[in-house]
Amino acid sequence: MSEVTRRDLLQRIALSITAGQLSLEAAQHVHGVAAQEKAAHGVYKPKGLNAHEYKTLEKLADYIVPAEGESGGAVLAGAPEWIDLMASENPQLLAIYTGGIAWLDHAMQRRGAPNFVDATAAQQTAILDLIAYRKNESPELGPGIKFFEWARKMVVDAYYTSPIGIKDLGYIGNTALSKFEVPQQAIDYALKRSPV
Repeated sequence: MSEVTRRDLLQRIALSITAGQLSLEAAQHVHGVAAQEKAAHGVYKPKGLNAHEYKTLEKLADYIVPAEGESGGAVLAGAPEWIDLMASENPQLLAIYTGGIAWLDHAMQRRGAPNFVDATAAQQTAILDLIAYRKNESPELGPGIKFFEWARKMVVDAYYTSPIGIKDLGYIGNTALSKFEVPQQAIDYALKRSPV
């Protein structure tokens, strides 16, 4: 019986993303691989995206799940590394990101900025406000909207499967509790909605 390599496992996980069947364990495995890559080189070196595309992904991730209060954002949680690792093992996913980032840069150029990363914050949020909603669907914005759906979904998946995101949720895992108490807020909500 042949041993499954880390690369084989990453390829399988990357395929599960495009099929919409990503498990928490698989996602956490990818975070572990990204952390190993970062530790080995002192900094994460993109595997699928080029340096500009990766920097654009970092900027998008920061807009999608920004750092807030004590909670670290998507960039600190490793979402860009996670997405780049997945894209490096899945040509379909890589095409979504390289094509989407190219579309985003071109859209910014039509609006007077050199690209998304070098645009002002106002220009960046203006284009994101357009592509974040399906109601803005048009031949011009359609590809951007589809790309942003992927980016938003994967950034959120990467964030909430990372140690930072899990801590942000307050998830304690499968642990024994001496006493379980349902929060009063949850009881009030259920009673308010109950037909009884």
